[in-house]
Amino acid sequence: MDRTLDGRQSAVDSRPDSAGMTSRSRDLEDVSFGAVVEADDAYRVQWATPDGLEVVGRGVAARIRARGPERFDEIRAQAESTFDGLDHRGPAVARPRAFGGFSFHDGHESGGLWRGFEAASFVVPEVLVTRSDDGTWLTAVGDDPEEATRRLEAWHDRLLELPAMRPSGSGPGVAETRRTTPIESWRAQVEAALERIDAGELTKVVLAQALSVDLEGPIDVPATVERLRRRYPNCYRFLVGDGTGGTFFGAPPERLVSKRGNRVETEALAGSVPRGETPEEDDEHVERMLDSEKFRREHGLVVEAIRDQLAPLASELTVDDRRIRRLATIQHLQTPIEATLEADRHVLELVEALHPTPAVGGVPPGTALETIRETESFDRGWYAAPIGWFDAAGDGEFAVGLRSGLATDETVTLFAGNGIVADSDPEEEWEEVQLKLRPILDELR
Repeated sequence: MDRTLDGRQSAVDSRPDSAGMTSRSRDLEDVSFGAVVEADDAYRVQWATPDGLEVVGRGVAARIRARGPERFDEIRAQAESTFDGLDHRGPAVARPRAFGGFSFHDGHESGGLWRGFEAASFVVPEVLVTRSDDGTWLTAVGDDPEEATRRLEAWHDRLLELPAMRPSGSGPGVAETRRTTPIESWRAQVEAALERIDAGELTKVVLAQALSVDLEGPIDVPATVERLRRRYPNCYRFLVGDGTGGTFFGAPPERLVSKRGNRVETEALAGSVPRGETPEEDDEHVERMLDSEKFRREHGLVVEAIRDQLAPLASELTVDDRRIRRLATIQHLQTPIEATLEADRHVLELVEALHPTPAVGGVPPGTALETIRETESFDRGWYAAPIGWFDAAGDGEFAVGLRSGLATDETVTLFAGNGIVADSDPEEEWEEVQLKLRPILDELR
């Protein structure tokens, strides 16, 4: 049903108001997650965390959408209605969850490249397959117990016919690439940002680029995500597509926030250098990063901002020691941050408080966002924005939509950015952005 809240359109399409959402689960022999989310006109989602939880979903049991400056509040209010009276029979790990995300800018409108991706959109899938250390589970959601049970048994029979493993193959091949930001334009953008920093208007701003990749054949997105799993096992992995537009997917290294009960985990991830050919070269790159005032300042801004954003909501807050996060092609400075909430909060309240962190926006936030809108020549859409899930209890987990691409037909648009601070060099920042484009680009070749 469509409705208007405070003059801004939002929508929640779900079960009849008089019925509660019902879900039923049963254990399942291992199944290929890629085969479950094969492309068709149905909504499909895939979510995986570094600690081993994997979920795939298909179909729409409930859809929640909003736009405008109040989108976080509207999604949270609609979620309460959607999950009200939930009757779940099965293990907690297999419970229904709402998957989706937000756009980077609150003024985003669905259309163009980002057709089908609203400023805020979440779906409770009709069918979910969940894999964790406790096993693999199939969950079906319906308007009543009979519908949920029928759907559960029908999908169980259907999944038995799928292979337990699905070959991930190789990339479709790259025919041509096109940049939204040539290097000459990039230099001008960085220099303009540095002028604002010198004038005291900004301390940091993250500028991004988009790279359009024409493929030699159609892309198999689930297979691409599987190859990303093998190369980047300690990253998040996601896939979101509703069959009407493109499919947004990626392997982001950065957790935005995780909430379980009153415990919150987040992190600062900013500052990056390449991997070396040997452990000694790895260490040399790291030493250069640790010795750099620019990298230390950039990372410190992110730590400080996250701490300041969480402190008003927390009774306890711990900032851990800084460490090195090593991935297949890149190394980052990382600082884990944990908190205990002083009161009951929905994970979306934390998402709203933290987005955008200085790792993807800048300092001060308002001026940084204004600079990004004025400078970038493409629509960020859901790039660098919160992607994840929440449940009926208001728990959930969100990553930052980095190391990502939007697949449409035989084209994939990749996104990557870098933080600009006082002593940034345009050429070095350019090279770092190219490094961040590699994870997806390498899997397309």
